[in-house]
Amino acid sequence: MLKTVAAFDRIGEENAFAVLARATKLASEGMDVINLGIGQPDFKTPQHIVEAAVKALRDGHHGYTPANGILPCREAVARRTLTTTGIEISPESVMIMPGGKPTMYAAIVMFGEPGAEIMYPDPGFPIYRSMIEYTGAKPVPVPIREENGFGFSAEETLALINEKTRLIIINSPANPTGGVTSRDEIVKLVKGLEKWPDVAIMSDEIYDVMTYDGEKHTSLLQFPEIRDRLIVLNGWSKTWAMTGWRLGWSIWPDQLIDKVRKLAVNCWSCVNAPSQFAGIAAIDGPQDDVAVMMEAFDRRRKLVVELANGLPGVSCETPKGAFYAFPNIKETGWKAKELASALLEKSGVATIGGPDFGILGEGYIRLSYANSEENITRALERIGEFLGKNSK
Repeated sequence: MLKTVAAFDRIGEENAFAVLARATKLASEGMDVINLGIGQPDFKTPQHIVEAAVKALRDGHHGYTPANGILPCREAVARRTLTTTGIEISPESVMIMPGGKPTMYAAIVMFGEPGAEIMYPDPGFPIYRSMIEYTGAKPVPVPIREENGFGFSAEETLALINEKTRLIIINSPANPTGGVTSRDEIVKLVKGLEKWPDVAIMSDEIYDVMTYDGEKHTSLLQFPEIRDRLIVLNGWSKTWAMTGWRLGWSIWPDQLIDKVRKLAVNCWSCVNAPSQFAGIAAIDGPQDDVAVMMEAFDRRRKLVVELANGLPGVSCETPKGAFYAFPNIKETGWKAKELASALLEKSGVATIGGPDFGILGEGYIRLSYANSEENITRALERIGEFLGKNSK
């Protein structure tokens, strides 16, 4: 029997893909499945973006690109960053990545090793913890609580830092909760980090434009006092419905940018050329399709919250960002993963159990409202029927 190194036995996974595979199989067998599990816009990539990639292929952009991305793409990211945050950055600080996860991987392996501690949101994106454990570092969960509107508490976060802390991961707007941390809390966090100058920060801002009800995303780039140790993760997948293009970007401090470039050379060489031209078109082209998507997500958000709050034993905080709701199902008597599994197998509704996002996810399920209003209505009706017949 082949024996792999211990690190590979510590790798977890993202259960949303396992649920997607099961839902797809059930659908292939004839079940009518409504998928509220996967975090993927149900819109097609805007046509002008597709055409930019086609043109790049026809123009002969078929070869390798620089490991950090072609300069025009990095310049486009810098322009977009100035527009959304008011902060001017150099294209030389930008890494074009094959999606968002490579930035997580790069940041975590840079700072994670046995004896180190890395802090991450719980409930939060499952790959954070998985990669921390892979490095041998100790994962330290930062509680994300419903009573805080699913934003993090600066006081609670700062209290977890010690001499072993190497990296803090934050995410706002957040997956899986849809929470948006207030600017006041972020200011408190940044102020408190003055006492810990050797702690790096990775801010996952992939949902930065996806906010509602007048909420505004606060980018950590807006705090120059931490810029020399800040890594910002972002990308094209969510904003422009480009999940399958595998295209992301990140912004790095001067002392780390060459390290991540070398990692790219060793791991994935570069990002494919036509996707980068598509990325430029996404940033510089018309944003009408983005506005249409956001209006649809807002309507769906209100619908899913209204319907979820009408379910027996369920209460649902109104999410302020992203395209997820995280209803509390504690009063139903069901454990979250058991309920999610039963809803898929018995009612044909794919959801994700809260514990797939962390220990503090128990008592919740994640509903992605990146689906049509009709399907959301049908799905919530099915959940209501199931709960009405299967109380615990």
